[in-house]
Amino acid sequence: MKILRHKNLINFYQAIETTSRVYIILELAQGGDVLEWIQHYGACSEPLAGKWFSQMTLGIAYLHSKGIVHRDLKLENLLLDKRENVKISDFGFAKMVIPNQPVRNSPSYRQMSCFTHLSQTYCGSFAYACPEILLGLPYSPFLSDTWSMGVILYTLVVARLPFDDTNLKKLLRETQKEVTFPPNCTISQECKTLVLQMLRQATKRATILDIIKDPWVLKFQPEQPTHEIRLLETMCQPPSTSNRQPLEIKN
Repeated sequence: MKILRHKNLINFYQAIETTSRVYIILELAQGGDVLEWIQHYGACSEPLAGKWFSQMTLGIAYLHSKGIVHRDLKLENLLLDKRENVKISDFGFAKMVIPNQPVRNSPSYRQMSCFTHLSQTYCGSFAYACPEILLGLPYSPFLSDTWSMGVILYTLVVARLPFDDTNLKKLLRETQKEVTFPPNCTISQECKTLVLQMLRQATKRATILDIIKDPWVLKFQPEQPTHEIRLLETMCQPPSTSNRQPLEIKN
């Protein structure tokens, strides 16, 4: 947390260690958390959902561009400052990932050479966990973050979770299917499409780079996130092949 400085992340100020305790001093978010807001007021209007989701997207883009994954994104961990701007909190499951060499050349992984690291630690809450985690499989923590972002966006506009987490078997079945919206839901098709792109199987799931460039998200950004996009694109470049020696072919 000492190295993280972003307007949409809760700032770390100081740690004080005694013989029996560690006190961590963090930025105050006076507005409570987003879950409390939804429980009190119901579903967000689409402009408010867009504002909060686009702010969360900037925060996660910052983390992912540094090779850091959150792994516990949920409404309770989205805090609000006095101006109702989102601050991502609770980095207890966060992890710094050293990008390793690509292990797949499948076109379905598109720009995923930077995201080939797989985690095996179960993190997060059932309702926000991607199917790979629920199945106990090695998973991309970058893509587990974007799945959780999909659950968050759905809940912002519908005021209920997309999947029933009271029964694990039922939850597993539901996460294998395309998520549906209530018939009386008045949100735009652009928003629905983005949710569907995040709540899909890992090989087709949107990355943070896809999300930050999405037209619906860009509508709610006060300025074009050119810097964040450039950082993510640089991180996602496949390793240069210009320095590789040609293979010697023997007859």
